[in-house]
Amino acid sequence: MTQSAQHVERSVQDQQGQPQHVRVNLGESPLSWLHARGRLSDRQFLAGEAIRLDWEKAGLGSKITMRWDAAPLSKARRGAPSAADPTLSQMSARNRFDGAIAMAGPRLADVLWRVACAGEGLAAAEKALGWPARAGKLVLTLALDRVAEFYRIPD
Repeated sequence: MTQSAQHVERSVQDQQGQPQHVRVNLGESPLSWLHARGRLSDRQFLAGEAIRLDWEKAGLGSKITMRWDAAPLSKARRGAPSAADPTLSQMSARNRFDGAIAMAGPRLADVLWRVACAGEGLAAAEKALGWPARAGKLVLTLALDRVAEFYRIPD
């Protein structure tokens, strides 16, 4: 893997299983990549960004770094501190996220979450879900259209 600025060179397999070298911008989300190449409409892109933002605000992502907020005080001599209460904005974001996922539907939400929230590439999501190549784009666009309705994003 060669690195320069925010770009890395990666080796991926094409449809026939042959290795191909591609240059990837680490600062670009899969949704941004699809939108920049005309594979998502502005409305679909905004819907994907809205659900990703709610996912992040709700604190649903994995915690991979140390928490720097103060630990809750415990009156017990020993024992784990109680969990911090979620804020009102976190609860609102969680409710919007749950509503958007429900609006997308059970069969469409998987690829939506993988690409928009987890930042997984479309090809990787298709492979993880056991789908044929290029099926994910169609399902993702359908899910994003439904999510755009949920967030009331104009056409």
